[in-house]
Amino acid sequence: MSFLLERDALNGKAGRAFAVIDGRNVEMFGLKKIQADAEFQESDFKVVGTNLVQKKTSGVSLTGSATVYYGTPEFLNMLKTYLKTGALPYFTIQITNEDEGSSIGSQTVALYNVKLQKLPIAMLDADTEFLTMDIAFSFTNVEVLNAFSSPVQLGE
Repeated sequence: MSFLLERDALNGKAGRAFAVIDGRNVEMFGLKKIQADAEFQESDFKVVGTNLVQKKTSGVSLTGSATVYYGTPEFLNMLKTYLKTGALPYFTIQITNEDEGSSIGSQTVALYNVKLQKLPIAMLDADTEFLTMDIAFSFTNVEVLNAFSSPVQLGE
């Protein structure tokens, strides 16, 4: 049985992300963590002649979260736009994993029509040295712009 060699495990810090907001490329310089998820919705499928309740995939929900160091102004600017105009800006996020020490190469994923769902406005915390804020978002499409390759060598 083959297994992944440790040299091809990805360093979580090796990569970058940026957002495209109103046509501007904005490096997510204060990013600590970002994750995008696809959650599949299922519906019960019942058939006469069996007590078995099957599950049929009936949709998918695309959501994500990010932790950024407090003081990144771009997201608050979106809130200000919404409060003034009633229109919440949509944007794109592009995330690249690129660990030079791994033989699997890099992967770049784009999240389209990103919309903020939850955003801290102001904060203080006497128990922390560095303020971070957690942001929740949804999006409507995803594209893998380039994918990882298979490892050059596997363990046996």
